[in-house]
Amino acid sequence: MQSENRLFDDFVKMVNGVAGTFAGMGREAESSAREKFREWMAGNDFVGRDEFEAVKAMAAEARDENEILKARIAALEAKVAGPTATPKRAPKGKPGA
Repeated sequence: MQSENRLFDDFVKMVNGVAGTFAGMGREAESSAREKFREWMAGNDFVGRDEFEAVKAMAAEARDENEILKARIAALEAKVAGPTATPKRAPKGKPGA
């Protein structure tokens, strides 16, 4: 009877040791994966949120300035082409009105 208990105890100790070993391997794998991911992220050229917002604001200002310049060009083209352009005619009213 005593030998069966001891055999069972030894088996339980061995299983616990194997479980502990697998848990340790899992922690090491996770740690290694995290480190590899950090190295990969550090190697890429990402911008921060504040830098992104600053560039976004500058792009909006550039679009606004572009619209203003388009309007100025259209006005200048109309001014240059003014005398040679055909004038718009007023719509004719109904006769006898």
